[in-house]
Parts: sequence; structure tokens; C-alpha cells
Amino acid sequence: MTSLSEIVNYTNDFLRIREISDWDNALNGLQIESSGRVTKIGASVDASTRVLAAASKQNVDLLIVHHGLFWPGLRPVTGVLRRQLKVAFENNVALYSAHLPLDLHPQLGNNAQLATALGLKSNQPFFQEKGQLIGVKTRVSLPRDELDRKLQKVLSGPVKTFMFGPKKTETVGIITGGAGSEIYKIAQEGIDTFITGEAPHWAAVAADELGMNLLLGGHYATEVFGAKALAAHLSKRFKVPWVFIDCPTGM
Repeated sequence: MTSLSEIVNYTNDFLRIREISDWDNALNGLQIESSGRVTKIGASVDASTRVLAAASKQNVDLLIVHHGLFWPGLRPVTGVLRRQLKVAFENNVALYSAHLPLDLHPQLGNNAQLATALGLKSNQPFFQEKGQLIGVKTRVSLPRDELDRKLQKVLSGPVKTFMFGPKKTETVGIITGGAGSEIYKIAQEGIDTFITGEAPHWAAVAADELGMNLLLGGHYATEVFGAKALAAHLSKRFKVPWVFIDCPTGM
């Protein structure tokens, strides 16, 4: 039998959960404890009632997510939170969340995994957040339209593009999720083509002003990679099956 504590302790060390600072509401690590036995691992981007219910239907007893239950902050256990906890408790589903520690992991992280999927090599960490370098960048001479096509294929969906930079890329930066608001800081690091998930309206204007290529693949779509990679890694190490629970947000 594989124990929950064994997997949690290993994952905490593997992702450096205690070392990496994050927003308080990320609450990285084990968020919901179960009876302690793990027979099947589930991976998903977000914790929600729908995801927890789907996990229970597929006999998942350890659910790994990128965005946990407590992003809204401190709140009473009523309404939505009560419903979510009820589903987890009644179906013995443990919940483990990893935000920045999963974003920046050099092998299994969202950024590293997306870069690999795009065929980008010699990736280097860049862009400091909470005292850590969370993104990846690489020097690559690639037509921007070809990069756009590759990104659409990897994400299996449309990409919003604002092509104000060079037609052939020189330095590509990747920060998955919602990093578009950091475009001015990104430009200061010599990035001419920036891939992220989503951005505020003014970031499109900024891309024009800065002469940058900005590619938005969707917050959800760019962040499926880390949870999948981590679940596959734990499955192999602990010899427990895993499944991905796909629940797109549309963002």
C-alpha cells in the first residue's frame, strides 16, 4: 500500500515546497488530508467542485492541482467551500496543490514542459518573482509565424497574437498563466517574443510600444503541463496509476 504521507513528503522535497515563497493563498502542499491510502492519482489545473466530483467518480484518492481551494482567501466554511470539502471528505479525496514550486521546476514545471513541447532548447531561468526565477528563456532564430503554429499545435487551440516584434525571433521568454501584466519587466530582460497565458487589455498596446511579439495561449491551456508531468512522475516512482481530469475554464 502506498501511503499519502510518503508521497506528500517526497513531493514537498522534490518541489522544494518549504523553500519557495509564493502568495499566501496558494497554500502549497497538502490542503486536504484523506484516510492515508493512495491507490490512484489525479491531476488537474484547478481545484473545484466539478474536478473533485470527477476525481471521486474515477476512484482518485490523491488529487494534484496547480491552483488550490484557498485563492479567495480566508472565508467561512459555508456555501461553495463547504460543498467542495464535503465532496472531498465523503469520497476520501486528498488534495495537494503546487503553484510557483510547480511553475519553476526545471524538469516538470509548466514553463520547462511548454518549452520542451515547443522544441526549444538551451532554456535558461529568468524573471524573478517572490525571490525565485520562475520563467524560462532561450535564444532561437525562428520565424514568429512558425512559433505561433507550433504553439497552437501544442496547446490544441487558438493563440491570440500581437506581432509587433521581429519577424524572426531572437530571444523567446515563457511564463505560463497570467503573466501578461509583466510585459514591461519582460522587455527589460531582452525578450523580443513573449509567450504567456493571458494579459490585460493594455498589454497589447504595450507590445506595440515595446516592439515585442506577444503570444497568449490561454491561462488554462498553458498550465496543464506541470500537473500532468508531476502526476506521471509520482505514478512511476510509487507505482500508482494516474489520470488527468480536464476541466477547461475558457481563459
